[in-house]
Amino acid sequence: MKSTVEKLDRNRVVLEVEVEEPQVARAIDQAYKKLVRQVNIPGFRKGKVPRFIFERYVGKEPLYSEAIEIIIPHAYQEALAENKIEPIDMPQFEIVQVEEGRPFIFKATVEVKPEVKLGLYKGLEVTKPEVKVTEEDIDRYLKELQERYAEMVVVEEGPVQVGDLVSIDFSTVVNGEERPDLEGKDQLVEIGSQMFIPGFEEQLVGSKVGEEREIKITFPEDYRDKELAGKEAVFRVKVLGIKRKELKPIDDEFARDVSECENLAELREDIRRRLLKAREEAARAAVRNQAVAKAVEGAEVELPQVLVNRRLDVLVNELELNLRIQGLKLDKFLADSGKTMEELRSELRPRAELEVKRDLVLEAIAKAEGIEVTHEDLEQEIERLAQAYRQEKEKIKETLAGDLEGLKYDIMIKKAINFIESHCVVVPRQEEEKQEKQEKQEEA
Repeated sequence: MKSTVEKLDRNRVVLEVEVEEPQVARAIDQAYKKLVRQVNIPGFRKGKVPRFIFERYVGKEPLYSEAIEIIIPHAYQEALAENKIEPIDMPQFEIVQVEEGRPFIFKATVEVKPEVKLGLYKGLEVTKPEVKVTEEDIDRYLKELQERYAEMVVVEEGPVQVGDLVSIDFSTVVNGEERPDLEGKDQLVEIGSQMFIPGFEEQLVGSKVGEEREIKITFPEDYRDKELAGKEAVFRVKVLGIKRKELKPIDDEFARDVSECENLAELREDIRRRLLKAREEAARAAVRNQAVAKAVEGAEVELPQVLVNRRLDVLVNELELNLRIQGLKLDKFLADSGKTMEELRSELRPRAELEVKRDLVLEAIAKAEGIEVTHEDLEQEIERLAQAYRQEKEKIKETLAGDLEGLKYDIMIKKAINFIESHCVVVPRQEEEKQEKQEKQEEA
């Protein structure tokens, strides 16, 4: 097999592939053996018709058509590998020559991954956020633990207060009309959480169990349901019950209840270690993100729209999945937002373009630095996935059997990110602020 490449523009090439006559003959023979089992010719059992009889009744064209279907996929893939071409879309085929006794020639026009002109990606200057834990941080964490482990007690007497969990029945009137779709039975409202319509929770403060109140509110202009946005409503509310958090004192007993620590001092030290570890990881992520962002920003690449549109599809699907988890539908979300699908995709396009450029740049860095995915890398990632999903490694391998290339790609991208991070220069925050101040003075 022979192949040549002609570049049409930055991201499109034409492959011309010539398949030798003996290979064509073998494909035609395969085609005959397949098609002969599908035709009925008088005087012959199905599948037993000699080829010259088959050609006399059916013609040669079906044989050549079937042979082409056999030849092209393999020859195309072989030509891609031979010329080191990475297609990003389906090719357009053109038959150039198909004649008995002569080589078969076809062309494939295909969009390929664009060339990336890398900028600086080693020695990039980045800043690392300061990592420290104060006593106030620990106190705040203890307060969160105290809230988390608080007991909810029933309030028999007394008014609703901020922080209470109140059970209510309510009906709603909008513009003088009853709205059955805005009714609730035994609805729980946490006073002060701002999870309900703005202005609603505040008007429940001071009410008591069994009391009925009328609450007047105006829906916000940007309310998700455009039909209600900006309209006034009257809620008829009945308080069914009140529950209030009962906080435990933060002492040695509390420390033993919420942790494996023996006393409060041990718990405070454990919290300090946890916060330091979390903030160190966050600081490292910030360094990594800065370095990758600078490497991507400094590179030049013409983004193929097929890749951008494909990434847009992924982003829309992710949004749809997240909405479904919340019990919502995408079409309802779009209607409430007053957006069309085209407008949503337009909003998401800058993010899609950035993500596509990021992947292309990281691929180029991996190639430039000879970064490869080893068998050990693959095994380690499968082990990590097995632990994360609490499954056996063999089960993970079975699940990924059809997408190992995708997993290898993800590992390569991670290794490229790690390479950039390991070769960046961390500048102290004070020095960076000094440089920024100096640059502003020079601009002035």
